[in-house]
Amino acid sequence: MFFFYEILAITFLLFSPIIFAVRIIIGKEDFNRFLEKFCIYKKYNKNQTIWFHGASVGEIMSILPIIKILEKNNKVQKILLTSTTTSSASVIKKIKFRKTEHVYFPIDENYLTNKFLEFWKPKVAIFIDSEIWPNMIENLKRKNIPIVLINGRITPKSYKRWLRFPNFAKKIFSSITLALPQNKESKIYLSKLGVKNIKIAGNLKYFGEKKTKVNSDVKRIIRDRKIFCCASTHDNEEDLISEAHKKVKKSINNLLTVIIPRHVYRTDRIVRLLESKQLNVITRSSRNKISKSTDIYIADTYGEARKFYEISNLCFVGGSLINHGGQNPLEPVRGKNYIIFGPFVHNFKEVYDLLLHLKIASKVKSLNNVCELIKKKINYNHSKKILKKIDEMGKRVLKNNIYEIDKFI
Repeated sequence: MFFFYEILAITFLLFSPIIFAVRIIIGKEDFNRFLEKFCIYKKYNKNQTIWFHGASVGEIMSILPIIKILEKNNKVQKILLTSTTTSSASVIKKIKFRKTEHVYFPIDENYLTNKFLEFWKPKVAIFIDSEIWPNMIENLKRKNIPIVLINGRITPKSYKRWLRFPNFAKKIFSSITLALPQNKESKIYLSKLGVKNIKIAGNLKYFGEKKTKVNSDVKRIIRDRKIFCCASTHDNEEDLISEAHKKVKKSINNLLTVIIPRHVYRTDRIVRLLESKQLNVITRSSRNKISKSTDIYIADTYGEARKFYEISNLCFVGGSLINHGGQNPLEPVRGKNYIIFGPFVHNFKEVYDLLLHLKIASKVKSLNNVCELIKKKINYNHSKKILKKIDEMGKRVLKNNIYEIDKFI
């Protein structure tokens, strides 16, 4: 199976000039840095690294507390952080590191993954969530570099996918030195797939940084509007959001709906949709001022979502009205938001179950559900006890992960 996988990887490599050209044009690749995916770097590395890899923004944000702790560790010379998306690179760029360097993850082809490992010399490879790359893992194993999976998550859907190639899956997963899954379900699936050493450490996303002061710029532009925040929205979700806004603004006349799209490259498409519904729309990137007639404000910049969570009381979390599996709701919860979500949250089931148990979230299935909850919860503010409980869970999870990672440093 590795042979066929490598054929696919080589085929992708052959067509990569066309693929990357298209992706650069549509804004999904960085023209100045895409060569990093071919292991072409502008500098030389001489230090052994502690390597972390996460696919996108969510995974990267979940491990930042770990990286900040390791940067203070005298045993750690250098930390390498890799990701695959331009959005994650934009967020990382805003963070001041002392020992940490970011590059893009290479194409998962045998020669390139070998070249990557020779260049960066990782002492340990730490993958986040469900990032499993066969050629990279195989080459790590050949070089006797420990492989750790933290915040490990295997869903029923991804488990069934791996079962289509049982021998291939076993060869890959049995190479993992240590897996620290989020929950019991993932532990069971990881064990069935061939991982031997498994310890439940909990979900890293329960841990959150201390709140920062709300940016005065955000306060100034929002003024005294009632905010309905819609985070990590996907295709087809803005349609329902816009209809809800039109209905509810008849009774809450100073309502402002803030949309934070999961992928900012969709902004123009979202604007066209909303304007076709005769809604007054402003994007953050335009720097235009919000007026009394503004209906929708689109936060189409990277790394600013938290600013909006801090000034809202109610947040719809996207990826849940479509069969995507949901997005992490914990950051808006820390902003003291009541959470609204759709029926499709299987990727974060454990988290949403907790929020329902704490009575700080509601599942919606229709436009009327959404409208009713906006009216009821627009001024919501949950207690400090609930935040304290979530913070305590987060601190335990962080401690568990640091304890296990420290064994490989």
